[in-house]
Amino acid sequence: MKRLFLLEDDLSLINGLSFAVKKQGYEIVIARTTLEADTLWADGKYDLVILDVSLPDGSGFDFCKKIRQTSKVPVMFLTAADEETDIIMGLDIGGDDYITKPFKLAVFLSRINALIRRSENFNTAVTELNSGGINIQLLKGEVYKKGELVELTASEYKLLCLFMENPDQILSSEQILGRLWDCDESYIDNNSLTVYIRRLRTKIEDNPGEPKRIVTVRGMGYKWNTVD
Repeated sequence: MKRLFLLEDDLSLINGLSFAVKKQGYEIVIARTTLEADTLWADGKYDLVILDVSLPDGSGFDFCKKIRQTSKVPVMFLTAADEETDIIMGLDIGGDDYITKPFKLAVFLSRINALIRRSENFNTAVTELNSGGINIQLLKGEVYKKGELVELTASEYKLLCLFMENPDQILSSEQILGRLWDCDESYIDNNSLTVYIRRLRTKIEDNPGEPKRIVTVRGMGYKWNTVD
C-alpha cells in the first residue's frame, strides 16, 4: 500500500482528502504543523508528500527544502497561494506539482496517481545520462559538467533530464510544459519556460550566447544537440 504524507492545518479539508485517498487504496499520515511534520517525516517512509504553504508555525516551502536535502520523494503543493511567484518558487525548490485551492477532487486524485506512476518509472529507468560533457547521476540527483559539479534548481534539473533523455529530438514548448509540470498552464507558460532554458544554458553551455547543446529550432521548439 502506498503511503501519503499530508501537511495541512485545515481540518475540514483534511477529513475530505483523507476519505478520498483512502477510497483509492492509499494510506495517509497527517501533520497539522511543521513541528509535528518533522517528527512524522523522520519516523516514516512515504511515496508522496502533499504540502500546504501557509501553516501555523512555518511554511510548506521550508519543509520542502528539508525534504530535498535527503529525499527525491514526489512533492505536491496544495495551497491557496496562487501568485505566479509562489508557484515558480514551489517548483524551483523541488516541488513536482502545484495545485491551488479551490480545486476539483477528481483532478487532485488524478495528479496523485500520475506523480506516483512517474516516480515508479523513474526508479526502474537508467541511473546515469551522458552527453556533450554533461553527466547526470540520476539516483543522486547530481549534474556534472566536465567532471565539475553543477548546481541546478529542481526545475532546471528536470528540464535538463528531459532534454538528455530525448537527444536530437525536437520538443515543442507544449510537450515540455506538459511533461514536466502539471500545474496551471496560465502560470508555467512559454515565457516562464524561456526563462528556465536561459538560466539552464548559463550553467551547462560553454558559451550561453551561442548554445551548442540546448538549441532553439525556430517555430518548432527546442532540442538537445549531440553533434559537436
